[in-house]
Amino acid sequence: MKKIEAIIRMDKLEDLKEALTKEGLAKGMTISQVLGHGNQKGFAENFRGKKIVPTLLSKLKVEIIVKDALVDDIVEVILATVATGEIGDGKIFIFPVDDVIRIRTGERGVDAL
Repeated sequence: MKKIEAIIRMDKLEDLKEALTKEGLAKGMTISQVLGHGNQKGFAENFRGKKIVPTLLSKLKVEIIVKDALVDDIVEVILATVATGEIGDGKIFIFPVDDVIRIRTGERGVDAL
């Protein structure tokens, strides 16, 4: 099993959910609001008469745990759906998952997904 973490723009979440559902890949996911910085610079804003450039920008972290065989398909959907070609599109991280346990039933491994 693998964990796919994608840091994406906030306005791309609904598009991503629809694309994953359409492909039959959206069995479950966890979404978190996160702050971060990288190559994308903040947008200058005026606050109480002072120009402020935020160093941390709002993004969403999408976490999906899947069978190894589905990783490439999900990554392709994420890339095709959320990429704008501009700085700040985000990143995808893939981690190994040792085990998953469904708390309600005690099922383990792939059955718990």
